[in-house]
Amino acid sequence: MAKKSKKQQSGGTPATVALTAAGVDFTVHAYDHDPSHPSYGEEAAQAMGVSPDRVFKTLVADVDGSLVVGVVPVAGSLDLKALAAAVGGKRATMADPTLAERTTGYVRGGISPLGQRKKLPTVLDDSAQAHATICVSAGRRGLEVELAPEDLAKLTEAVLAPIAKA
Repeated sequence: MAKKSKKQQSGGTPATVALTAAGVDFTVHAYDHDPSHPSYGEEAAQAMGVSPDRVFKTLVADVDGSLVVGVVPVAGSLDLKALAAAVGGKRATMADPTLAERTTGYVRGGISPLGQRKKLPTVLDDSAQAHATICVSAGRRGLEVELAPEDLAKLTEAVLAPIAKA
């Protein structure tokens, strides 16, 4: 596993470019992605040696006809009703993966809440506040970025709400 601080980061993904441009402190964690692993998020947690409650997955949902991003710990799942309520909606379903990829500019398993092609409303599970840093996808499979949850919330203009379920 390779680590790079923001000062060592060159080029990078739209997510790391956005973090660098914002002047946010972050660390990049790279690992060898195994395409046969059943869970991208759990694979990331294991590869980095980080507790699954500190590694967050980025999920795209359709809330009343509009795409919304939910960011929840990989140890749990997204509560679609809670996500809808957090953005003032009534009903949420998981977005079509092809539409999610096309809208965000990232591939499934590598969707980052940062640097998306089209900025989507974002809800960060409030459990993130319990940690000094959390990890989210840096924009491709096998690449995570670690940052303060407050910085993630600020950069994505996220609403903090209890949207994860065990």
